[in-house]
Amino acid sequence: MLTKTIYIDGVGNVCLKKSNKARNVSITIKPFEGVNVSVPRILSFKSAEKIVNRKQDWIIKHLPKIERIEEKFTIFDELTNYKTRTYSLLFNPQEVESIKIITSENIIKVTYPDDEDIRNIKYQVVIRKAIEEAWRIEAKQYIPKRAKQLSEIHGFEYNNIFIKNIRSRWGSCSYKDNLNFTLHLMRLPDYLIDYVILHELCHTVHKNHGKEFWALLNKVSGDAKGLRNEMRNWEIKIY
Repeated sequence: MLTKTIYIDGVGNVCLKKSNKARNVSITIKPFEGVNVSVPRILSFKSAEKIVNRKQDWIIKHLPKIERIEEKFTIFDELTNYKTRTYSLLFNPQEVESIKIITSENIIKVTYPDDEDIRNIKYQVVIRKAIEEAWRIEAKQYIPKRAKQLSEIHGFEYNNIFIKNIRSRWGSCSYKDNLNFTLHLMRLPDYLIDYVILHELCHTVHKNHGKEFWALLNKVSGDAKGLRNEMRNWEIKIY
């Protein structure tokens, strides 16, 4: 994939990327990824630059929203003292050329160049991937076991459980009663994890969000409305 970086006043660096799939010039702005532009193969970078420059005001208008989102994210460094359920984040600056992360014995060890700032976005992305893999390990150990316990307590039946890095929802239940859960559940307290699991277990009985569904969920969770409201304080994509 061919790429080119340009600078636009009021915006900063913008990355142009040639794409076989792109039919039109597409501009995306994402937290910590900046402004990226997908360019059709048949279109020159020069032509794409002209289009991006015409969209300068639109980009500038949307940047503050992205910046506000970025402020909600944790910056992982030596002062963060971050822990998952079973893993602690350990920083190890050394005379090395690139970052290396090893996860073992309840430690996520981050070795990185001692002359670099670990808060740099390129390092933060790598650290986040390592943390998410730790959550995946924890989720595979915890969620199936807890779902089995809750299903036995309340008399639910389901087929399989899948753990994925889903960023759009906490869980789902298929028409074949397969349960899907995001590994990001490991960020939640136990009682909210139970609520999400129970929510999906209730879908093995009611495939919609009608009155009967909510009545059942309220019965098995004790306070469906209150727990649902509390879940709104959590965002999958932001941590």
